[in-house]
Amino acid sequence: MDKFVIMGGKKLIGEVEISGAKNAAVAIIPAALLVEGTCTIENIPRIKDVDVICDILTQLGAKIQFKDNKHTVVIDCTGLNSYTASFEAVQKMRASYYLIGALLGRFNHACVAMPGGCNFGVRPIDQHIKGFEALGAVVDTTSGIIKADAEKLVASHIYLDVVSVGATINTILASVRAEGVTVIENVAKEPHVVDFANFLNAMGAQIKGAGTDTIRVTGVKKLLGGTYSIIPDQIEAGTFMIAAAATQGDVLIKNIIPKHMESISAKLVEIGANVQEFDDSIRVFAGKKQLTKANVKTLPYPGFPTDLQPQIVALLSVAKGNSIITESVWDNRFQYVEELRRLGAVINVDGRVAMVEGVDKLVGATVKATDLRAGASMVIAALVANGVTEIYNLKYIDRGYEDFESKLQALGAQIVRKSDDGTGSVNGVAL
Repeated sequence: MDKFVIMGGKKLIGEVEISGAKNAAVAIIPAALLVEGTCTIENIPRIKDVDVICDILTQLGAKIQFKDNKHTVVIDCTGLNSYTASFEAVQKMRASYYLIGALLGRFNHACVAMPGGCNFGVRPIDQHIKGFEALGAVVDTTSGIIKADAEKLVASHIYLDVVSVGATINTILASVRAEGVTVIENVAKEPHVVDFANFLNAMGAQIKGAGTDTIRVTGVKKLLGGTYSIIPDQIEAGTFMIAAAATQGDVLIKNIIPKHMESISAKLVEIGANVQEFDDSIRVFAGKKQLTKANVKTLPYPGFPTDLQPQIVALLSVAKGNSIITESVWDNRFQYVEELRRLGAVINVDGRVAMVEGVDKLVGATVKATDLRAGASMVIAALVANGVTEIYNLKYIDRGYEDFESKLQALGAQIVRKSDDGTGSVNGVAL
């Protein structure tokens, strides 16, 4: 089992290049199933979730080839021959549920196991099913398998009961080739939802309103393919911004869209960090003021992202004063708090609210990642802690961060990936 070994106390200083958006890639790659032609997708992050979803598409009959730069993938779904996704592969990632909408849109049939991925509480897909059924599908969820079947998909007017990224994307996938104009209200407005819609439009779809409260999809008979480049990763960028502030460092985060970062930038300024915005980069650096408490409530975009909640908690655990963090998106997302306590953080959780009492210092210990973003939180806490921290369960971190340890090393962090046998590596390369 691999682990990170981190010697804390080093300020992060330098520049870091942000990869393509993980949350966009894991939706856009399944969307290629709707295209009866060749898609070329650029700025792909090379992470575990991308490898898993590409493997699933290959099993379904797609031809997939990564180009020399490894960040461009060519997908040809012309010869797709199955609408049944293997149980083992689907269980490796949460976003595998996008296969349901994509296969239903392509074949009018889909058979996909319930998704896996990070486990931090109940994450129902009832709104996804509501969208499929409104379009004319019959959905059965017995025995942990989701089966969706339709004689044909017909446009409908759909109101999502809650703002859900997954349900928004899945309903679009199922409606792209449906007959008529589908109207979807109360949709998610996250940057990766807009990016996903832009990809499908580049392939020949007719989707309007992405980024607003209402999306209209005019069904088309066929998507013919094309080339598209994925946006930068908002969550990876936010992770490095928070890490720079937590370590009292000075980091230029490059290849980003600053507008996507506004809620994070505003909160870091409130806490006491300095933030400078440029055309496609943001600099975060320590000011003379001590970092201080702040209250954070996670909300759908453009609010503060739930996927940055664990990271900001790590920062606030060493900020002066008492902070209150309210998680309004997911149940039980504070499962990682016990791991931060091992490092000396003082945090009390009551349901969806965490009260963080800032301490003077954290102290290195052995901890584990309980999910993807909790893993990033452990890394940030370890970077500011005194002494050595060992972090296990790197499989979660590898799902969503490309070259994480080497990017941190380039900023001056003392971090190494090691196996239990004592050998070390960075991104699989022996030290």
